[in-house]
Amino acid sequence: MSDRTGIFAGDDPFEIARQWLGEAEASEPNDPNAMALATVDEHGLPNVRMVLLKTIAEDSIVFYTNYESAKGREIDGQGKAAMVMHWKSLRRQVRMRGLVTREEGPEADAYFASRSLQSRLGAWASEQSRPLASRQSLMTKVAKITATKGVSPDRPPYWGGYRITPLEIEFWADGAFRLHDRFVWRREKIGDAWNVLRLNP
Repeated sequence: MSDRTGIFAGDDPFEIARQWLGEAEASEPNDPNAMALATVDEHGLPNVRMVLLKTIAEDSIVFYTNYESAKGREIDGQGKAAMVMHWKSLRRQVRMRGLVTREEGPEADAYFASRSLQSRLGAWASEQSRPLASRQSLMTKVAKITATKGVSPDRPPYWGGYRITPLEIEFWADGAFRLHDRFVWRREKIGDAWNVLRLNP
C-alpha cells in the first residue's frame, strides 16, 4: 500500500510480526512473547488469559498448554481463537484471530524436551484449571511424579501445542494525539491472498 509507514513495511504480515517481536525482545523487561489469548466456551461466554507465544511460523503462530485446561477444552470445542500482544515499551500491538489446530507431533516433543525438568514434571502433576485442594497436595503429587518419571519424562498425552492460523492480523502503533496507525490484513479463508487496509484509529 502506498501510504503504509516504515514500521509496517513488507507484504508478509508474519515477517512484520517476527520483526516487531525481535524489537520487543530488546526492550521489554519481562516476557516479550506474552500474549492475551481469547476463547469462547460452549455458552458463548468469552475467556481471556495470558500465555507465552513460542513460534511465529510461515503462516501461523504456536503456543503450548494442557489440552484438558479450560482454554484447551474451549479451543477444541470451537476451533477458533484470538490473541493480542501489547508491548508497552514500543507502544505497539499485534492482534490475530483465526482457526486453531493441535500441534502434537515431533515439534511438540522437541519443545517439551527443551523445557526445564521442573516444568516437565509440573506438566505431569498439574490438572490445569481444575479444583486443587491445597498447594501441599500439588507439591506431594510433584514428588510422586518425580519418583516415577525420573529425570527424562516424556511429553504427557494431554499436553502439547496449538497452532493459530489467522484470517485477520492487525498491527497497531501509537500515534500523536491518539491518531494511531492501524493496518489490518484480512482473508476469507486460509490460502487466500491478503487484503490490506488502513483503519481509522
